[in-house]
Amino acid sequence: MNLENQKRAPIYEALERFRRKRVVPFDVPGHKRGRGNPELVQLLGEKCVSLDVNSMKPLDNLCHPVSVIKDAEDLAADAFGAAASFLMVGGTTSAVQSMLLSVCKAGDKIIMPRNVHKSAINALVICGAIPVYVNPEVNSELGISLGMEMSKLEKAMEENPDAVAVLINNPTYYGICSDLRSIVKAAHARGMKVLVDEAHGTHLYFGKNLPISAMAAGADMAAVSMHKSGGSLTQSSLLLLNHGVNANHVRQIINLMQTTSASYLLLSSLDISRRNLALRGEESFEKVARMAEYAREEINSIGGYYAYGRELINGTSIFDYDVTKLSVYTLGNGLAGIEVYDLLRDEYDIQIEFGDISNILAYISIGDRLQDIERLVGALADIERLYSKDRTGMLSGEYIPPKVVASPQQAFYSEKESLPIAQTAGRISGEFVMCYPPGIPILAPGEQITDEIVEYIVYARDKGCSMQGMEDPEVKSLQVLKR
Repeated sequence: MNLENQKRAPIYEALERFRRKRVVPFDVPGHKRGRGNPELVQLLGEKCVSLDVNSMKPLDNLCHPVSVIKDAEDLAADAFGAAASFLMVGGTTSAVQSMLLSVCKAGDKIIMPRNVHKSAINALVICGAIPVYVNPEVNSELGISLGMEMSKLEKAMEENPDAVAVLINNPTYYGICSDLRSIVKAAHARGMKVLVDEAHGTHLYFGKNLPISAMAAGADMAAVSMHKSGGSLTQSSLLLLNHGVNANHVRQIINLMQTTSASYLLLSSLDISRRNLALRGEESFEKVARMAEYAREEINSIGGYYAYGRELINGTSIFDYDVTKLSVYTLGNGLAGIEVYDLLRDEYDIQIEFGDISNILAYISIGDRLQDIERLVGALADIERLYSKDRTGMLSGEYIPPKVVASPQQAFYSEKESLPIAQTAGRISGEFVMCYPPGIPILAPGEQITDEIVEYIVYARDKGCSMQGMEDPEVKSLQVLKR
């Protein structure tokens, strides 16, 4: 990485030059630097609204960058150790989908774990590729899925030698990491591309003593959520390419998926955040790791909770662990993760990332302070003292390994009927059902519904999980394939 070059922020600098010229706008957006919408100016500030501009020659164009955006993408590639990078303004969802559509077409097989984000399965609905699921091991005590085991992956590759790619989510929301180097070596030996959903791994490129990043492991492509641990604005992301991937082809795919009216607020936030990480990322993430480890120790001293970490590493299904993730098992207190999530927000004014059936995740990053950690620990101790109860009858588990009967695309576009959820066991799902976050489908189109899955969906709904993907917003009925 060229540190001297990394001091630049081409898009931000171009916006500043543009702002000083006081150009009269006869283009979009229609608020005309905020003059037509004073309430928007009051909310966001005059400078922010004045920089919400349209693509023009001095500011380049994201669909076909030739100047400042191209420079910013080149700097991002250099900072992340990639051969090429793309600034993404449709979230990591658009990066994941562009990644899959760049290597898969209708009928192609792609090997992936079932606990992928919904964006990956949505991409299969769009392009018609066929998933070959490698069901990950599940830690039955914690109720979380683990990483991709090499023995299971090699078996899937041997049984499906015509698969075009392998997709891995690394690290998982909970911090679990797979053996990326071995996965890349095995896949490349069979001519398969390796794609990494690295939404929760921006910091791996800059922190010390953290799990290996996708680019360093030799993966072909990686989708990176800069807005999560990297500090950029929500919805801004990066798509990274390694050597051997045709960047021009990928750009064409991105232009199928992404807006032609890219927000310069998002683009400049990516530019500034990349510069910040390149210059100060190592020290920033060392501090993040220290805070997370401190929080783990304090929470584990409360009793009832289990904030897990590197002690889980087993060299196979948990090859490594991302210590910046503060994942906490809550069922020891007789409380579902989503119940602790709700209590923290409603009673203590603390907003954590998510709560599922048996865990919570407090996302710690470059903007956190030690006093905030202390407040979280104190609130969790209070909740344990005031609200803990007997855990008899409580479910655990991130999801139940499903039986795939039809491809996601085939099922999504099939004729469907709506049935009360209690009557759907044995039928084939025609829609998604998931708790969000983390956005891992409990059911995806084409999967068989079982009594166990029905029980899990109803339990998650009644516990207060935010349910998404269904036509019925109350989750009382499901769309199933007509017989």
